[in-house]
Amino acid sequence: MAVTYEAVLWNRQKKIYDRILWLGIGLILISFSVLEFVLHPEITAETMIIRATAFTGVVLLHIILLIGPLSRLDTRFLPLLYNRRHMGVSMFILVLVHGLFSIIQFHALGDINPLASVFLSNQHYESISAFPFQILGFFALLIFLLMAVTSHDFWLKNLGPRFWKAMHMLVYVAYGLVIAHVALGTLQYEQDVFYQILLWGGFLLISGLHLYVGIKENRQLQAQKTALMKDGFYEVARVDEIEDSCGKSVFVDGQNIAIFKYDGKLSAVHNVCKHQMGPLGEGRVVDGCITCPWHGYQYLPENGQAPAPFKEKLHTYQLRVIKDTVWVNPNALPEGTAVEPVQL
Repeated sequence: MAVTYEAVLWNRQKKIYDRILWLGIGLILISFSVLEFVLHPEITAETMIIRATAFTGVVLLHIILLIGPLSRLDTRFLPLLYNRRHMGVSMFILVLVHGLFSIIQFHALGDINPLASVFLSNQHYESISAFPFQILGFFALLIFLLMAVTSHDFWLKNLGPRFWKAMHMLVYVAYGLVIAHVALGTLQYEQDVFYQILLWGGFLLISGLHLYVGIKENRQLQAQKTALMKDGFYEVARVDEIEDSCGKSVFVDGQNIAIFKYDGKLSAVHNVCKHQMGPLGEGRVVDGCITCPWHGYQYLPENGQAPAPFKEKLHTYQLRVIKDTVWVNPNALPEGTAVEPVQL
């Protein structure tokens, strides 16, 4: 990917995950194809590919969207969360095959460019029942493409976690487009109630589960905040406001506090350097030590003690993190008191 990145490596867990994943995909594709040939023996190979990849892709998309809330409800679902991006890329391959075969079968034999035909062959944009549903699938495919090509950690690192996560939340936009694509397309002429149940049942299950988990976690969050406030903690910052190996100065209940993020952890010490009262929160963590920006005096973030042979000590503070917010207790602990860093 770049000079500082290695090629994607599949460890044993990833290989097992992918084998089980593609075994499941293969079983769905084969089972659906056999059933279609039994029910519709006149079906062509092209149409079979279009229908089988569409069905399998929609099933996989529903599973992907269910993994997140299920994992938050029950940790036994966490193994499915591991490398879920592999599942997303696999789903993209399926819907890409579906899209390519659909364009070839329905738009490649006309007088205009096949891609242009997707937008121009049906211009009933003002209609609901006759709406050109294929463009909805086309835009959903573009979103899945964007997510697939940016799934590697190279993009997560260089785009930043916040932007990368926001971009990948477009999966819900794509899901809405897929729902509309199927509802305005296949379900307009498909008589089998099974497809109705699959689409709308899946939609209600995903929507209901996300809503339930959101309400439950919000109640838990409010309970945690209430408990922290009772214990004297104050909400002071978002985690992403503090850059890696850097500090943030906060004033809480008369206390001048510096919060540092380093090695995936957070610690808090008194913000005033013992040397000449420099603002430690404007410094950095260098070689595992908080380093004053004025004269380079150093302190260990977890206990506020200067490394040997130096003997300076700082007050330390207790921190808590709830979701993406940082809470601090302004009751200073004795200078040099060790406090377990908060793991992010």
